[in-house]
Amino acid sequence: MSQKNETGTLIAALIITLVILAGGFWWFTRQSGMNLGTLTGGENNSTQNPSPPTQPANPGTPSANPNSVFPPPQTVPSGTIVRIAGSTTMVQINQALKQSFEQQFPGTTVETQAEGSDKGILALLTGSVDIAAISRPLTSQEQSQGLVAVPVTKDAIAIVVGEENPFQRGLTQAQVQQIFQGQITNWSQVGDASKQIRVINRPPVSGTHQAFQELVLNGGQFGTTPNIVTMPQDATTPILRELGNNGISYATYAQVADQQTVRIVPVDGLTPEAANYPYQRELYYVYKQPATPQVQAFLGYVGSPQGQGAIAATNQ
Repeated sequence: MSQKNETGTLIAALIITLVILAGGFWWFTRQSGMNLGTLTGGENNSTQNPSPPTQPANPGTPSANPNSVFPPPQTVPSGTIVRIAGSTTMVQINQALKQSFEQQFPGTTVETQAEGSDKGILALLTGSVDIAAISRPLTSQEQSQGLVAVPVTKDAIAIVVGEENPFQRGLTQAQVQQIFQGQITNWSQVGDASKQIRVINRPPVSGTHQAFQELVLNGGQFGTTPNIVTMPQDATTPILRELGNNGISYATYAQVADQQTVRIVPVDGLTPEAANYPYQRELYYVYKQPATPQVQAFLGYVGSPQGQGAIAATNQ
């Protein structure tokens, strides 16, 4: 009888022990699941602490698409004026967007000027304009002043000679660099008849001048030899007129693609239409934070299908 009681006691103790272990396991797994949900941002946690809106890591770094900066406007109040100044490279783009924007939103006005990227930046900083059109990236100093660059489209820098120039060959990247740095000064050095090369350069305020230094001269300086002439203004038409029969210069491809008085010189056998053409760059619109309503409306329109269509038409 005593032996049966001892057996019963042992069984009861074993059952109690199993119950305690099962309860402990259930409690542990429940706590682990709660902790895991907290660490991984579970539903309850995200509801109480919603994530803030995504912001650019660096406000001066161009966004991938203008439409991601400001939404396309549905309406724009009549009387709205948008003032744009800057790069001569972007004259055609500015005009195309001006016409399209004003047509889309009657009563609005887009005013444009073109005196160079640096002057556009200065006008923006002093409040003379709302948007600067530039053909180079912003500097870190410009970014520190609250300026934000929005990419508009890609562009290529073409090397050009006058139609009367007997030079009919192409150039290598090394030869182009040496010509504009004053190391090659005669056409005979690149396989043509002996004649001085007259280099027609843009002024330093030009965004195309600055982009050329980075893309073509690898950050180096233009030459200072007597055959290199720097124009006083950043204007393409006077530069093309100066080429004559021995000059060479550079311009945004869109401005010279249909010109009958100049020829585009292939570089390493490639012309600016080629996808792997070496002298390509980004063009930007720049605004100062905080963006005004007219800036938000215009840049939102730039990223819209209508705005992108107007830009694309300038490349045809």
